[in-house]
Amino acid sequence: MPKTIVSYNVNGIRAALNKGLLDWVKANDIDIFCVQETKAQPEQVDARSEFEALGYEQHWHSAEKKGYSGVATFSRIEPDDVVIGCGMEQYDREGRILRTDYGDWSVLNCYFPSGTTGDIRQGFKMEFLADFHSWVKELRKERPKLIIVGDYNIAHTEIDIHDPVGNKKSSGFLPEEREWMSQWFDNGFVDAFRHLNPDKVEYSWWTYRAGARKKNKGWRIDYQSVTENLKDKLLEAYQMTDVVHSDHCPVYMKIAL
Repeated sequence: MPKTIVSYNVNGIRAALNKGLLDWVKANDIDIFCVQETKAQPEQVDARSEFEALGYEQHWHSAEKKGYSGVATFSRIEPDDVVIGCGMEQYDREGRILRTDYGDWSVLNCYFPSGTTGDIRQGFKMEFLADFHSWVKELRKERPKLIIVGDYNIAHTEIDIHDPVGNKKSSGFLPEEREWMSQWFDNGFVDAFRHLNPDKVEYSWWTYRAGARKKNKGWRIDYQSVTENLKDKLLEAYQMTDVVHSDHCPVYMKIAL
């Protein structure tokens, strides 16, 4: 039975709800809706009961710091198990990883760190990437069918960014970050969008500056990775570029599970 999975960095769920996010969810057929950068504790979000009325079970992993980071998964399919975090305190206190298990497959809703604020956070980001890769390698022994969606905060190749030359020294397109992505996709994971659309140019994030979104000067930094054993199940994958509640847009996947 095909399942629809949508991942969306909303850059503050309360702000996105004020811009009509709930009405958009109502109008779309989404089985699993993964949200990043919630910037809220669950009790701060009045619309939780409205999501429940739409048939969504919801699970939250918020950062300890108020108004920062955080992920939430809204699912019309009841998960068999929910695992909050990855067991590494430095990442779990920032609310970055939320796992839901459904039968023999799992969804990881992830918000990777950004390195744009300076060297300290860039170093933290690189540590996260190394630790995350090792952690997922172990997780695959237990859960071999994985779908890992979210804001990776990296544009992988030149086709994934509007100005690869001008951004070659920008966090999110650094050689070492791109190399991590290459290793990721060389070690048992498939980029769902690129697998189905080898040459298509679509972006998922645009800076608020200089009218970048209207000019489509964007980056593709939000991904749906699936393990190799699921790639033949992929039916559709694309960026929902006309949806505007955030500086990101939702990314959509339909997969036969």
